[in-house]
Amino acid sequence: MPQMNMIEAIRSALDIVMDQDPNVVILGEDVGYFGGVFRCTDGLQRKYGDHRVIDAPIAEGGIIGAAIGMGVNGLRPVAEIQFADYIYPGFDQIVSELARLRYRSCGEFFSPVTIRTPCGGGIRGGQTHSQSPEAIFAHVSGIKTVMPSNPYDAKGLLISAIETDDPVLFFEPKRIYNGPFDGDPEKPAVSWSAHPKGEVPDGYYTVPIGTAEVVREGSEMTIITYGTLVHVAVAAAEATGVDVEIVDVRSIAPLDTETLVASVNKTGRCMIAHEATRFGGYGAELAARIQKDCFWNLEAPIGRIAGWDTPYPHAFEWQYFPGKKRMVAGIRSLMEVE
Repeated sequence: MPQMNMIEAIRSALDIVMDQDPNVVILGEDVGYFGGVFRCTDGLQRKYGDHRVIDAPIAEGGIIGAAIGMGVNGLRPVAEIQFADYIYPGFDQIVSELARLRYRSCGEFFSPVTIRTPCGGGIRGGQTHSQSPEAIFAHVSGIKTVMPSNPYDAKGLLISAIETDDPVLFFEPKRIYNGPFDGDPEKPAVSWSAHPKGEVPDGYYTVPIGTAEVVREGSEMTIITYGTLVHVAVAAAEATGVDVEIVDVRSIAPLDTETLVASVNKTGRCMIAHEATRFGGYGAELAARIQKDCFWNLEAPIGRIAGWDTPYPHAFEWQYFPGKKRMVAGIRSLMEVE
Protein backbone atom coordinates (compact mmCIF):
# COMPACT_ATOMS: atom_id res chain seq x y z
CA MET A 1 0.00 0.00 0.00
CA PRO A 2 1.43 3.44 -0.88
CA GLN A 3 2.68 5.83 1.79
CA MET A 4 1.21 9.33 1.92
CA ASN A 5 1.46 12.27 4.25
CA MET A 6 -1.73 14.13 5.13
CA ILE A 7 -1.27 16.70 2.35
CA GLU A 8 -0.97 13.96 -0.25
CA ALA A 9 -3.94 12.07 1.20
CA ILE A 10 -6.15 15.17 1.04
CA ARG A 11 -5.06 15.84 -2.54
CA SER A 12 -5.80 12.22 -3.43
CA ALA A 13 -9.30 12.48 -1.96
CA LEU A 14 -10.02 15.66 -3.92
CA ASP A 15 -8.67 14.13 -7.12
CA ILE A 16 -10.83 11.02 -6.75
CA VAL A 17 -14.10 12.84 -6.09
CA MET A 18 -13.45 15.38 -8.85
CA ASP A 19 -12.77 12.55 -11.30
CA GLN A 20 -15.93 10.67 -10.30
CA ASP A 21 -18.30 13.62 -10.01
CA PRO A 22 -18.15 16.60 -12.40
CA ASN A 23 -20.27 18.61 -9.95
CA VAL A 24 -17.41 18.77 -7.41
CA VAL A 25 -15.64 22.13 -7.58
CA ILE A 26 -12.92 23.71 -5.45
CA LEU A 27 -12.66 27.39 -4.62
CA GLY A 28 -10.46 29.44 -2.35
CA GLU A 29 -7.44 31.69 -2.12
CA ASP A 30 -4.44 30.40 -4.12
CA VAL A 31 -5.98 26.92 -4.58
CA GLY A 32 -5.53 26.88 -8.35
CA TYR A 33 -2.40 28.17 -10.05
CA PHE A 34 -0.35 28.05 -6.84
CA GLY A 35 -1.85 24.79 -5.54
CA GLY A 36 -2.65 26.09 -2.05
CA VAL A 37 -0.25 27.45 0.55
CA PHE A 38 0.25 23.91 1.87
CA ARG A 39 0.07 22.36 -1.65
CA CYS A 40 -3.08 20.34 -0.92
CA THR A 41 -4.60 21.27 -4.29
CA ASP A 42 -1.38 21.22 -6.27
CA GLY A 43 -1.96 20.14 -9.88
CA LEU A 44 -5.74 19.95 -9.69
CA GLN A 45 -6.39 23.12 -11.70
CA ARG A 46 -4.08 21.90 -14.46
CA LYS A 47 -5.97 18.60 -14.54
CA TYR A 48 -9.58 19.82 -14.20
CA GLY A 49 -9.46 23.40 -15.44
CA ASP A 50 -9.97 26.80 -13.86
CA HIS A 51 -13.76 26.46 -14.10
CA ARG A 52 -13.60 23.67 -11.46
CA VAL A 53 -10.60 24.78 -9.37
CA ILE A 54 -11.28 28.47 -8.86
CA ASP A 55 -8.84 31.03 -7.48
CA ALA A 56 -10.89 33.37 -5.29
CA PRO A 57 -10.08 36.85 -3.95
CA ILE A 58 -9.18 37.43 -0.31
CA ALA A 59 -12.81 37.50 0.81
CA GLU A 60 -13.79 34.59 3.04
CA GLY A 61 -17.41 35.72 3.30
CA GLY A 62 -17.56 35.79 -0.49
CA ILE A 63 -15.93 32.37 -0.82
CA ILE A 64 -18.39 30.73 1.53
CA GLY A 65 -21.38 32.68 0.22
CA ALA A 66 -20.51 31.67 -3.35
CA ALA A 67 -20.08 28.06 -2.25
CA ILE A 68 -23.54 28.07 -0.65
CA GLY A 69 -25.07 29.32 -3.90
CA MET A 70 -23.20 26.69 -5.88
CA GLY A 71 -24.44 23.98 -3.56
CA VAL A 72 -28.07 25.08 -3.76
CA ASN A 73 -27.83 24.90 -7.54
CA GLY A 74 -26.55 21.35 -7.77
CA LEU A 75 -22.78 21.55 -7.36
CA ARG A 76 -20.70 20.04 -4.55
CA PRO A 77 -18.29 22.84 -3.63
CA VAL A 78 -15.18 22.37 -1.52
CA ALA A 79 -14.23 25.78 -0.15
CA GLU A 80 -10.74 26.21 1.26
CA ILE A 81 -10.16 28.83 3.94
CA GLN A 82 -6.41 29.33 3.91
CA PHE A 83 -6.08 29.30 7.72
CA ALA A 84 -8.79 28.61 10.30
CA ASP A 85 -7.96 32.02 11.76
CA TYR A 86 -9.39 33.62 8.59
CA ILE A 87 -12.77 31.93 8.79
CA TYR A 88 -14.47 34.59 10.90
CA PRO A 89 -15.35 36.99 8.04
CA GLY A 90 -17.44 34.09 6.70
CA PHE A 91 -18.93 33.17 10.08
CA ASP A 92 -22.34 34.73 9.41
CA GLN A 93 -22.62 32.92 6.08
CA ILE A 94 -21.84 29.60 7.80
CA VAL A 95 -24.01 30.02 10.87
CA SER A 96 -26.95 32.08 9.60
CA GLU A 97 -27.24 30.66 6.08
CA LEU A 98 -25.44 27.37 5.47
CA ALA A 99 -26.25 25.65 8.76
CA ARG A 100 -29.93 26.64 8.72
CA LEU A 101 -30.80 26.25 5.04
CA ARG A 102 -32.25 22.74 5.14
CA TYR A 103 -34.28 23.40 8.31
CA ARG A 104 -35.67 26.80 7.39
CA SER A 105 -36.72 25.55 3.93
CA CYS A 106 -38.42 22.46 5.43
CA GLY A 107 -36.00 20.27 3.50
CA GLU A 108 -36.72 21.86 0.13
CA PHE A 109 -33.18 23.23 -0.23
CA PHE A 110 -29.79 22.05 0.93
CA SER A 111 -26.21 23.02 0.13
CA PRO A 112 -23.57 20.26 0.42
CA VAL A 113 -20.61 22.54 1.12
CA THR A 114 -17.37 21.18 2.56
CA ILE A 115 -15.14 23.83 4.12
CA ARG A 116 -11.51 22.75 4.46
CA THR A 117 -9.22 24.75 6.69
CA PRO A 118 -5.81 24.19 8.37
CA CYS A 119 -5.94 24.69 12.14
CA GLY A 120 -3.77 24.62 15.23
CA GLY A 121 -0.30 25.76 16.17
CA GLY A 122 3.13 24.31 16.57
CA ILE A 123 4.61 25.91 13.44
CA ARG A 124 5.45 29.32 14.96
CA GLY A 125 2.69 30.95 12.97
CA GLY A 126 1.71 33.50 15.59
CA GLN A 127 -1.73 34.56 16.76
CA THR A 128 -3.36 34.79 13.34
CA HIS A 129 -2.15 31.45 11.95
CA SER A 130 -2.52 29.09 14.90
CA GLN A 131 -6.09 29.06 16.21
CA SER A 132 -8.26 26.01 16.88
CA PRO A 133 -11.91 27.16 16.62
CA GLU A 134 -13.56 23.74 16.39
CA ALA A 135 -15.68 24.24 19.53
CA ILE A 136 -17.34 27.32 18.00
CA PHE A 137 -18.63 25.33 15.04
CA ALA A 138 -19.43 22.18 17.00
CA HIS A 139 -21.90 24.37 18.89
CA VAL A 140 -23.80 25.21 15.69
CA SER A 141 -26.63 22.83 14.82
CA GLY A 142 -26.78 21.86 11.16
CA ILE A 143 -23.04 21.53 10.58
CA LYS A 144 -20.85 18.46 10.84
CA THR A 145 -17.35 19.08 12.22
CA VAL A 146 -14.41 16.71 11.82
CA MET A 147 -10.66 16.72 12.46
CA PRO A 148 -8.49 13.79 11.32
CA SER A 149 -5.24 12.82 13.02
CA ASN A 150 -3.58 10.87 10.20
CA PRO A 151 -3.48 10.54 6.40
CA TYR A 152 -5.70 7.44 6.19
CA ASP A 153 -8.53 9.09 8.12
CA ALA A 154 -8.01 12.42 6.35
CA LYS A 155 -8.65 10.89 2.94
CA GLY A 156 -11.57 8.72 4.00
CA LEU A 157 -13.28 11.43 6.05
CA LEU A 158 -12.84 14.04 3.32
CA ILE A 159 -14.48 11.83 0.71
CA SER A 160 -17.34 11.19 3.16
CA ALA A 161 -17.64 14.93 3.82
CA ILE A 162 -17.87 15.83 0.14
CA GLU A 163 -20.42 13.12 -0.56
CA THR A 164 -22.79 13.96 2.30
CA ASP A 165 -25.64 16.37 1.63
CA ASP A 166 -24.93 18.22 4.89
CA PRO A 167 -22.36 21.02 5.30
CA VAL A 168 -19.08 19.91 6.87
CA LEU A 169 -16.29 21.87 8.56
CA PHE A 170 -13.14 19.87 7.84
CA PHE A 171 -10.30 20.97 10.12
CA GLU A 172 -6.78 19.91 9.14
CA PRO A 173 -4.15 20.06 11.93
CA LYS A 174 -1.24 21.54 10.02
CA ARG A 175 1.38 20.54 12.62
CA ILE A 176 1.00 16.95 11.39
CA TYR A 177 0.54 17.62 7.67
CA ASN A 178 3.94 16.02 7.03
CA GLY A 179 4.23 13.55 9.88
CA PRO A 180 3.23 12.52 13.43
CA PHE A 181 4.54 14.56 16.33
CA ASP A 182 5.09 13.76 20.01
CA GLY A 183 4.86 17.28 21.45
CA ASP A 184 8.58 17.88 21.94
CA PRO A 185 9.47 21.31 20.47
CA GLU A 186 13.07 20.21 19.98
CA LYS A 187 12.03 17.35 17.70
CA PRO A 188 10.43 17.80 14.27
CA ALA A 189 7.55 15.70 13.01
CA VAL A 190 8.71 12.33 11.69
CA SER A 191 7.78 10.83 8.35
CA TRP A 192 4.46 9.01 8.07
CA SER A 193 6.35 6.16 6.37
CA ALA A 194 6.98 4.46 9.72
CA HIS A 195 3.40 4.88 10.86
CA PRO A 196 0.60 2.42 9.94
CA LYS A 197 -1.81 5.28 9.31
CA GLY A 198 0.59 6.58 6.69
CA GLU A 199 -0.45 3.67 4.49
CA VAL A 200 -3.23 5.05 2.31
CA PRO A 201 -4.98 3.24 -0.57
CA ASP A 202 -4.68 4.93 -3.95
CA GLY A 203 -8.34 4.39 -4.73
CA TYR A 204 -11.73 5.24 -3.33
CA TYR A 205 -12.72 4.48 0.27
CA THR A 206 -14.56 6.30 3.04
CA VAL A 207 -14.31 6.69 6.80
CA PRO A 208 -17.80 7.29 8.22
CA ILE A 209 -18.41 10.65 9.87
CA GLY A 210 -19.72 10.13 13.41
CA THR A 211 -17.27 7.39 14.44
CA ALA A 212 -14.41 7.56 16.93
CA GLU A 213 -11.47 5.14 16.98
CA VAL A 214 -9.53 3.49 19.78
CA VAL A 215 -5.95 4.03 18.62
CA ARG A 216 -4.27 2.47 21.67
CA GLU A 217 -5.77 -0.21 23.91
CA GLY A 218 -5.37 0.16 27.67
CA SER A 219 -6.93 -0.65 31.02
CA GLU A 220 -5.86 1.99 33.57
CA MET A 221 -6.94 5.30 32.04
CA THR A 222 -8.62 6.74 28.94
CA ILE A 223 -7.34 9.79 27.11
CA ILE A 224 -9.93 11.32 24.77
CA THR A 225 -8.43 13.63 22.18
CA TYR A 226 -8.18 14.43 18.46
CA GLY A 227 -5.92 15.96 15.82
CA THR A 228 -2.29 16.60 16.69
CA LEU A 229 -2.73 15.65 20.32
CA VAL A 230 -3.48 12.02 19.43
CA HIS A 231 0.24 11.65 18.71
CA VAL A 232 1.25 13.60 21.80
CA ALA A 233 -0.97 11.34 23.92
CA VAL A 234 0.57 8.18 22.48
CA ALA A 235 4.10 9.44 23.14
CA ALA A 236 3.19 10.52 26.69
CA ALA A 237 1.50 7.21 27.50
CA GLU A 238 4.54 5.28 26.34
CA ALA A 239 6.82 7.53 28.44
CA THR A 240 4.87 6.92 31.66
CA GLY A 241 4.43 3.17 31.50
CA VAL A 242 0.77 3.60 32.46
CA ASP A 243 -1.60 1.33 30.53
CA VAL A 244 -3.44 4.16 28.81
CA GLU A 245 -6.25 3.71 26.30
CA ILE A 246 -6.40 6.51 23.72
CA VAL A 247 -9.56 7.37 21.82
CA ASP A 248 -9.36 9.58 18.73
CA VAL A 249 -12.67 11.47 18.52
CA ARG A 250 -12.19 12.20 14.77
CA SER A 251 -15.80 13.31 14.38
CA ILE A 252 -16.37 16.27 16.70
CA ALA A 253 -20.01 16.65 15.67
CA PRO A 254 -21.76 14.27 15.39
CA LEU A 255 -19.96 12.61 18.31
CA ASP A 256 -19.54 8.87 18.81
CA THR A 257 -20.45 8.94 22.50
CA GLU A 258 -20.81 5.15 22.65
CA THR A 259 -17.12 4.47 21.96
CA LEU A 260 -15.99 7.08 24.49
CA VAL A 261 -18.30 5.83 27.22
CA ALA A 262 -17.33 2.20 26.69
CA SER A 263 -13.65 3.07 27.08
CA VAL A 264 -14.06 5.13 30.25
CA ASN A 265 -16.38 2.57 31.84
CA LYS A 266 -13.62 0.02 31.25
CA THR A 267 -10.69 2.06 32.60
CA GLY A 268 -12.39 4.14 35.32
CA ARG A 269 -10.25 7.23 34.70
CA CYS A 270 -10.50 9.86 31.98
CA MET A 271 -8.38 12.73 30.76
CA ILE A 272 -9.50 14.98 27.89
CA ALA A 273 -6.93 16.83 25.82
CA HIS A 274 -7.24 19.47 23.13
CA GLU A 275 -5.09 22.30 21.84
CA ALA A 276 -7.73 25.04 21.97
CA THR A 277 -8.38 27.31 24.94
CA ARG A 278 -9.63 25.40 28.00
CA PHE A 279 -12.54 27.61 29.09
CA GLY A 280 -15.62 26.80 27.03
CA GLY A 281 -13.57 24.37 24.96
CA TYR A 282 -14.87 21.21 23.33
CA GLY A 283 -13.46 19.21 26.23
CA ALA A 284 -16.18 20.62 28.48
CA GLU A 285 -18.86 18.90 26.36
CA LEU A 286 -16.90 15.66 26.42
CA ALA A 287 -16.52 15.89 30.20
CA ALA A 288 -20.24 16.50 30.67
CA ARG A 289 -21.14 13.42 28.66
CA ILE A 290 -18.59 11.21 30.42
CA GLN A 291 -19.76 12.45 33.84
CA LYS A 292 -23.36 11.62 32.96
CA ASP A 293 -22.80 8.18 31.46
CA CYS A 294 -19.78 6.92 33.45
CA PHE A 295 -20.39 8.43 36.89
CA TRP A 296 -20.63 5.16 38.83
CA ASN A 297 -17.46 3.77 37.24
CA LEU A 298 -15.21 6.82 37.66
CA GLU A 299 -12.36 6.36 40.13
CA ALA A 300 -11.11 9.96 39.86
CA PRO A 301 -12.32 13.37 38.65
CA ILE A 302 -12.18 13.88 34.89
CA GLY A 303 -8.97 15.64 33.94
CA ARG A 304 -8.48 18.24 31.21
CA ILE A 305 -5.33 19.41 29.43
CA ALA A 306 -5.72 22.29 27.00
CA GLY A 307 -4.38 25.62 25.83
CA TRP A 308 -4.27 28.62 28.11
CA ASP A 309 -7.23 30.95 28.51
CA THR A 310 -5.43 33.66 26.55
CA PRO A 311 -5.04 34.73 22.93
CA TYR A 312 -2.49 32.49 21.21
CA PRO A 313 0.86 33.60 22.71
CA HIS A 314 3.45 33.72 19.94
CA ALA A 315 6.40 34.16 22.30
CA PHE A 316 5.26 31.29 24.55
CA GLU A 317 3.89 28.91 21.95
CA TRP A 318 5.47 25.80 23.42
CA GLN A 319 4.23 26.58 26.92
CA TYR A 320 0.72 27.10 25.55
CA PHE A 321 0.81 23.99 23.38
CA PRO A 322 -0.23 20.88 25.37
CA GLY A 323 2.95 18.96 24.71
CA LYS A 324 4.43 15.71 25.91
CA LYS A 325 5.71 17.10 29.21
CA ARG A 326 2.30 18.44 30.26
CA MET A 327 0.59 15.27 29.10
CA VAL A 328 2.95 13.06 31.12
CA ALA A 329 2.36 15.18 34.22
CA GLY A 330 -1.40 14.96 33.71
CA ILE A 331 -1.35 11.17 33.38
CA ARG A 332 0.73 10.74 36.53
CA SER A 333 -1.38 13.20 38.52
CA LEU A 334 -4.63 11.46 37.57
CA MET A 335 -3.21 8.05 38.47
CA GLU A 336 -2.27 9.30 41.94
CA VAL A 337 -5.89 10.07 42.85
CA GLU A 338 -7.17 7.38 45.21
